[in-house]
Amino acid sequence: MAFTPPDEKTRRDAIGDLSELSAVLQRALTPDINSFDPIPKPGPSDWLAVHEERGQTFGEFKAAQTNRPTQTRRVIYLQPLGDFAPERSPSINKLQKFAAAFFAMEVKSLPPINIDASKFTKRRNPYTGNSQILTGDVLNFLKTRLPADAFCILAITMEDLYPEPAWNFVFGQASLRDRVGVYSFARYDPAFYCQSRGPGYETLLLRRSCKVLAHETGHMFGLAHCTFFNCLMNGSNHLAESDRRPLHLCPVCLRKLQSSIGFDVLERYTALQQISRTVGFIDEADWFSRRIKTARGQ
Repeated sequence: MAFTPPDEKTRRDAIGDLSELSAVLQRALTPDINSFDPIPKPGPSDWLAVHEERGQTFGEFKAAQTNRPTQTRRVIYLQPLGDFAPERSPSINKLQKFAAAFFAMEVKSLPPINIDASKFTKRRNPYTGNSQILTGDVLNFLKTRLPADAFCILAITMEDLYPEPAWNFVFGQASLRDRVGVYSFARYDPAFYCQSRGPGYETLLLRRSCKVLAHETGHMFGLAHCTFFNCLMNGSNHLAESDRRPLHLCPVCLRKLQSSIGFDVLERYTALQQISRTVGFIDEADWFSRRIKTARGQ
């Protein structure tokens, strides 16, 4: 069936009753037309045109009893896999700082691991000729390296990935039960498509990489794809659709993440505003600044 965008009542019902929350949280989670756009009708090649998804309300999220941080498992680990050459890769340090602000949790970066053929199955993509790594091998490897204090461990790489021989590629894959995942940034570099790296491509690559890192890590907390608003947790079927996603969560998904982690929403927005401005995400920094004022009741 064709996807029909939900109406305003359905969107508000998905957020749930806010009456028992603090005034700050109520203001942060109340949608306004200047900050949160309803999800539009998908184009013919967009995610919701080819994937049937009904969305996940806050109530459904709560009932699902998904993974949550605990007192002893509260660190997100990033595991660089292979080479992160500065001229073609996002800064690991900036990715770490952005993830720490986004999830309001400690994020640690582990020493890089060489891509060893004895550990990971590799192939040449039959269409692009690029080297690819089998995701299942990476996930199995990460399971053996999960630190005791880890909420999850996420491999990040500039190598292309594939999940099984019949597939062309995959942007990433995760095992929510085992709290491990692997994500590739290779296809977010214009050079991958033989396009020129124009002015500002470093910021473009970093923005795309921050989006996929936050989106996929959001799944580790049990956040399903969002079908209510334009949201970082929207599904994406192609690069243009991924670029259209905002770098923020809608009220439905923000409430899910806040209930799981328990962060102060003002402190989180402030941290995101600061890191966004530092790395050159000016539009995003301005958006977070406006949300800070709204949450404060200004």
